[in-house]
Parts: sequence; structure tokens; C-alpha cells
Amino acid sequence: MTVEERSGPLGQPYSRDELWAESHHVGLALENGPIDRLRRDVDRLAVEIGPRNIYHYEALQKAADHLETSLRETGYSPLLHRYETHDKAFFNISAELPGREHKDEIIVIGAHYDTHKDSPGANDNGSAIAALLELARHFVRRPTAATLRFVAFTNEESPFTRRKAMGSRIYAGECRRRRDNIIGMICLETIGCYSEEIGSQWLSFGGLFLPRRGDFLVLVANPASKHLLRQVSATIAQKTALRIRPVILPTYCPGAWSSDHWSFWREGFPALMATDTAPLRYRYYHTREDTPDKVDFVWLSRVVSSLYPVVAGLVVCR
Repeated sequence: MTVEERSGPLGQPYSRDELWAESHHVGLALENGPIDRLRRDVDRLAVEIGPRNIYHYEALQKAADHLETSLRETGYSPLLHRYETHDKAFFNISAELPGREHKDEIIVIGAHYDTHKDSPGANDNGSAIAALLELARHFVRRPTAATLRFVAFTNEESPFTRRKAMGSRIYAGECRRRRDNIIGMICLETIGCYSEEIGSQWLSFGGLFLPRRGDFLVLVANPASKHLLRQVSATIAQKTALRIRPVILPTYCPGAWSSDHWSFWREGFPALMATDTAPLRYRYYHTREDTPDKVDFVWLSRVVSSLYPVVAGLVVCR
């Protein structure tokens, strides 16, 4: 396996009043623009490109090209981190804003752009990639004290999950070898499903473990990342109205280890996953029915707007 880096191309929705009140609270005048951009990015991935993975290799490369182009047009100088496995080339894609005061301290916001087999992946993980791009747009002109790095990972899904050729494992390993000082990583994973229906949230145990309504975001950390979890949870609680459920689970707990934050846990970096709980709520998970009409874009825009103060607090925006 070889690795190199280069740059170049390759539900029930909330009311309008509730959205405006919360967006005003976090300092964002929420209009149709953000929702339209999120929808456009999900449509581009799930409809125009479709299933994207080693089984749909050409589509995976088209997705990588789209992400590189989008980040470049936003104002970044993205890097393509190339590696080879299964006799094919794959790319993680990163773009960063260097910190002005603490450049060596790095916050990573990441999401995978591949999909499960024949799934078009609107929610898993188009919703998270759309959120990643919207966050990148929001922060591109904002001076930060620490370095802010956005990374789109390839090969999170089968047959690479938790294997050595998983895109985020390759990338996190590179970071460890370079001795990157990653002080926090947030993994965005399947974040577009929302429902106020009682019983829509599984693994609830009568509300003892998780609420019975799927109207919240779960933040998953391992014990070594509890300080990051506390900081993120406190910011969301203080500055937004988003419902969250912070959870601390063992590094190798089934369900907690199936996305890209786990790769950073393995390398000793503090990381957490933000998710709608995927198969515990989203009935179309890993199916051909994971299409854009199943994504609640109003909810998705609330998640993104609630992440603005979180990221700003982590990198200390000026």
C-alpha cells in the first residue's frame, strides 16, 4: 500500500419562527440559502453520482472530484491524499485554515464520502458531507487562533470498515507519523434523519438509554475524549436549542466504533461522533432507498447552524 499527498483536481420539521429564533441566537440569519445548498450537495452525491465505493469506482472518483472542486471554489487549497489498495487509487481530501496564534493545534472536522454497496447514500453519508462543505464555507474567511482542518474520507464502508485500508485509518496514521497535534476531531456521520414520532428512536429501553423520539443528535466519545465531549456539549447547550444526548462508550464498543472517529481514537487523538444514530433511527440505512427525499433538510440545517459555535469555540475565532 502506498500513500502520497498532492494538490489539484482529480419527521416533522420545525416551524419557520423556531428556526429563525435559534439561528438568531447563534448569530446566523437563516434564510433559504443554507437549506438549498445542503439539498444541492446531497442531490449531487446521491442523485447525479449515486452509489460510490470500490464497487462503483468511477462514481467514487467523481465524488472526490466534486469535493475537491467545491473546496477550491470556496477558497481553499485542498490536498488530495492518495493511497493504493486492491490495485486501485483512493483519495482522502483535506483543506485547512492555518491558525494565527496556535498553528500547531489542530481541530479536524471529518466525514466519509463513500457509500454502502448499491446505496445512493443521501443520509449515509451525503448529509454529513453536505454539512462539512457548509461548515467549510462558513469559516473560510474567519481568522482562527488554532488550525481548522476539514477532511473528507474515502473507504469507510464495507469491505474497509475498521480495516487497514479504511480511509480514515490511513489518514489518522499519517497524522500520528507527522506528529500532528490534533487536539480534537469531530466526525459527522449520518445526521439527516429527524422524527417526533414516539417509538421512532430504537434502543431506547423506555427512554432510559435514549429518548423515544428521534428528534435529537447523539454525541459519542470514548473515555479518553470525555473533555472534548464536555466542551462540545456545553457549547450546544448554552448557545443553541438543539437537543443532544452525550454518550461515553468504550473504544471497541460495537456501534460506537463503526465510523471515522474510531480511527482517531486508535491513534490516541480525542474525537467524537455526531450522528442521528443511523440504523437505530433511520430505516433506510444501507439500502437503495437512502435517497434525498428521506433527508430532513430543515433539521440538517439546524444541526449545521448549531455546529458553528462549537467549531468557533474549539478554534477560538476572532
